[in-house]
Amino acid sequence: MSKEINSDRRRFLGAAAMTVAAAQFGLFSDANAQSSTAKPADLPPIKPGTNTSFGPLKQIDAGLLNIGHAEAGPADGPAVVLLHGWPYDIYSFVDVAPLLAAKGYRVIVPYLRGYGTTSFLSKDTFRNAQQSAVGLDIIALMDALKIQKAIIGGFDWGARTVDVLAVLWPERCKAIVSVSGYLISSPAGNQTPVPPQAASAFWYQYYFATEVGKAGYAKYLDEFNKFIWHQASPKWNFDDATYNRTAASFNNPDHVDIVMHDYRWRLGLADGERKYDDLEKRLAALPVVTVPAITMEGDSNGAAHPPSTAYRRKFAGKYDYRLITGGVGHNIPQEAPREFAQAIVDVDGF
Repeated sequence: MSKEINSDRRRFLGAAAMTVAAAQFGLFSDANAQSSTAKPADLPPIKPGTNTSFGPLKQIDAGLLNIGHAEAGPADGPAVVLLHGWPYDIYSFVDVAPLLAAKGYRVIVPYLRGYGTTSFLSKDTFRNAQQSAVGLDIIALMDALKIQKAIIGGFDWGARTVDVLAVLWPERCKAIVSVSGYLISSPAGNQTPVPPQAASAFWYQYYFATEVGKAGYAKYLDEFNKFIWHQASPKWNFDDATYNRTAASFNNPDHVDIVMHDYRWRLGLADGERKYDDLEKRLAALPVVTVPAITMEGDSNGAAHPPSTAYRRKFAGKYDYRLITGGVGHNIPQEAPREFAQAIVDVDGF
């Protein structure tokens, strides 16, 4: 009985999450616009969890940060930049990177600000996680690595950053792969009240809006993030070793401040920096993505996400949507690495 109740609750919350996400992002349904023309996979099969490490990590000064990142593949190969989200890290791509490296791509997987070995160059820099600031981090990384244009792929915060890069700096994006589609929003756009059932999917954001929420996250960091993993991917049977590899990245001294600012800024409860106002004004208009794009969704994604039909009109270039079945949740790159890597290869052909 308890299993049936939990299953019903997950389905209910999943539907509620999609409703509130579509409302938050200002998106509207266009059922006739959805497409799905996935090519037969030509990458070799791989069991998720086959790889447990990258090569030695690298560090480079880029913009406001010293960015820790993994690299794989030939240095002169076409560049692919892969971006993780919260509460995840570069290990979401530990099986994706070798697949792409074997195809000749130069794969760059950075820790976002507040994660792993990425650190601020100055102790006085505001610990800001607004979407334009994180986007500029990736532009600075590409500049530091002398990468003029790359395929950019990501999920969660990473997918939001992928979308930001595509609309603000399309000349730097050869193509994109964005899990859960179009995730750009604004504090003003997030002020529309939603029904309580839908709002419940964002419980952690409201918790983080309080000082007790910040203290609770810091005190129960591992338990909290492991709980989010289970909630976001209810059918992903990850083991402790898999979680612990990523959990080490949460020990970054800026992690809690970055996470709090991200969610408080989204709700209009924390200020951004004025130097990013022009960029945020452009993003608040929810610009259309013009570069080639593939969007993806797992059929068991327990995190809040808009339905694919809601954001179809936000992609004006060559486009494909892919639903990954078989109980795949929020963390598609780690749960279905071949499918994610195949999307990178395919969008390169667009």
